[in-house]
Amino acid sequence: MTWGLLLAVASLAVLGLFWHSSLAAREHANRVAQETCDGAGVQMLDGTVAIHRLRIVRGGDAPLAWHRTYFFDYTADGYARQRGFVVMTGDRVDTVGLAPRLA
Repeated sequence: MTWGLLLAVASLAVLGLFWHSSLAAREHANRVAQETCDGAGVQMLDGTVAIHRLRIVRGGDAPLAWHRTYFFDYTADGYARQRGFVVMTGDRVDTVGLAPRLA
């Protein structure tokens, strides 16, 4: 096995782990966003979150962790679209928020 082939296999393995981690984090963010909307009595639109920001930070338990910010849309009245967010570090939810209610 050559070094080039070994590097290619290792790169694919790392890419696969990142992809799996990203899918798991997105599913968790989807659940958190839906629970937040249900608790606030609003309707989550589009049924999913979208990644807004991805960066590497120093985590509490791990030396490095992925810091992800997801956005989602919701409506309180059926007409006005508002934006909410979920912030995660690793697999831990740091913050969840909804925009202020429109008057």
